[in-house]
Amino acid sequence: MKLFKIENEKLSSVSINQFLLEKEIQVLIEKNVNELFELEFVKSELKVQNFRFDTLCFDKSSNSFVIIEYKRGTNYSVIDQGYTYLSLLLNNKSDFILEYNETTGSTIKRDEVDWSQSRIIFISPKFSDYQKTSINFKNVPFELWEITRFKNELIGLNQIVTESDVDINSTVTSDTNKSVLNQVSNEIIKLDENYHLNKSKNRPEVIYEMYRELKEKILSLGENIEIKIGKQTIGFKQNKVFTDLIIYNKGIGIVLNLKRGELNDFENRTEDISEKGHWGNGEYRIWINTIEEIDYGFSLIKQSFKKQM
Repeated sequence: MKLFKIENEKLSSVSINQFLLEKEIQVLIEKNVNELFELEFVKSELKVQNFRFDTLCFDKSSNSFVIIEYKRGTNYSVIDQGYTYLSLLLNNKSDFILEYNETTGSTIKRDEVDWSQSRIIFISPKFSDYQKTSINFKNVPFELWEITRFKNELIGLNQIVTESDVDINSTVTSDTNKSVLNQVSNEIIKLDENYHLNKSKNRPEVIYEMYRELKEKILSLGENIEIKIGKQTIGFKQNKVFTDLIIYNKGIGIVLNLKRGELNDFENRTEDISEKGHWGNGEYRIWINTIEEIDYGFSLIKQSFKKQM
């Protein structure tokens, strides 16, 4: 990552201030983990059996544990460490529940945690090509983030994004590795757009077309819109989530992050969900079942986007 400063329409390079120790990265992330990843910090240097987890966090949006590991070297295997740590997490669930309750002062029960959404975040100043390639599978529950510190107190974070349709289970030959990998793969679900689109084997092709067209319109609203994948929803966020989509065989549900009275539904087609349990953020929902209805649904999404901005 290169960073430049603009002064009198001239660019000058901002120098990198290298991290000397892993601990520097760890302290910085732990103090700002909510701002960076929207996670709750739980414990630093958690020991489980003969292993030590750098940082344990909790994701309240998915009710799941997240492990963060920091690295400066490029000669280690994120796959081996990642699956070993997730296996330890799944085999010692009570220890993690106890640690959360004792450290945070809050109380969660074992069945309140969504263990299928457990994941690991690896953070390093630089990952090797081998490390980046090793996670290029559709169902690996790891994230790689490269961190850069600059001289003028700026920090850059860049996620290594992978796109692959290959199942990692098909590539492992060792019986020992396969046993650990199978256990983790059987319990943990990698959520992405394909997970939602392909939940049903009998989904009509028009639903895929509707989603692609609606997604393109939503992303056109701004340059920095993020897609947030939940277990039941696909959310779109800029600063905060402004709409959630729910994919069904008969159409798409659109949840609008607006309170009662804030929406101009001039065709009176939305339902008030403020007093009923529902997926997504907000108090309005509309169902669209045809491509022709996308424009009206998008007009409501734009209202929510402008309100959040």
